[in-house]
Amino acid sequence: MRIRLLATLLLLYLALVPGASAQEPFPTRPISLVAPFPPGGVADLMARPVAAAMEKVLKSPAVVVNKTGAAGAVGMSFVANSKPDGYTLLMALSSISIIPEADKLFDRKPAYTMDQLTPVALISADPTILVVRADRPWKSVKEFVEDAKKRPGEISYSSSGVYGTLHMAMEMLSHAAGIKLKHVPYGGAGPALTAILGGHVDTLASGPAVILPHIKAGKLRPLAGWGSKRVAALPDLPTFKELGYDIEFYIWAGVFAPTGTPDPILKKLRDTVRQAVQEPDFKSAMTKLETPVAYLDAPEFQKFWDKDAKMLADAIKRVGRIEEKK
Repeated sequence: MRIRLLATLLLLYLALVPGASAQEPFPTRPISLVAPFPPGGVADLMARPVAAAMEKVLKSPAVVVNKTGAAGAVGMSFVANSKPDGYTLLMALSSISIIPEADKLFDRKPAYTMDQLTPVALISADPTILVVRADRPWKSVKEFVEDAKKRPGEISYSSSGVYGTLHMAMEMLSHAAGIKLKHVPYGGAGPALTAILGGHVDTLASGPAVILPHIKAGKLRPLAGWGSKRVAALPDLPTFKELGYDIEFYIWAGVFAPTGTPDPILKKLRDTVRQAVQEPDFKSAMTKLETPVAYLDAPEFQKFWDKDAKMLADAIKRVGRIEEKK
């Protein structure tokens, strides 16, 4: 009788206490990897090979979902507020740190806060490249800056949206060079690229993966890079630091999960991404994009993110409040 009572109590305990029973297998259904920008942009280009490699490792579906709008805020907020069960992940760019700071400038309720998202792994970290249309006259940063000083507000550039990653890179350049450019925001990096290719704007800051094919095709001309060293695919391209401008900016891509995701599931996700970036098909996809893998596991990625977020917060405060034209 006593043994039967103890057994009953144990069963009740297992039923009522979270984590007391055996861990439920993960995953048992498809994982969604949200790219918060339209197809063709850096987030989308990174998300697709990552999802394909994760699917191979997990032997379970992993699908890319494009949730766009508000310079990435829509997709990032969606994941930040999703159920923390490991089934909704985010492929974020540097702009993950920009949006909450921009919300503060405008005294807006934040779309999300950074503590709502937990790093899983850093995938890539590419320096931004400044390109101009090949039919524009500037052959160097010197010529570009001199012309911009003569014609303040006339040279135009596209971006992924106000306070988006590409906007911030150009604002950093404008501040460092003492020039004023005309900002033409679009709803993502893909449309921003289409704008310069279509002749609607003069220049663009972008990650190498997106623009290298168009540089090789002779449609765009690179002038300089924001990295601490030259891009391997463009060995003759100087960095802004080499040219005397103290600016450095990277477009990085990393996987995040909603904060509160159980540790065993986070560990499974970290292990999965670690294996995924070693998959031959993934390496081949990154080679085709001419984007080197810059993998960092969660603890190292957190340190990287903290440093990057502080740099961006300082830049946003320096840039200040910018009103969008209606």
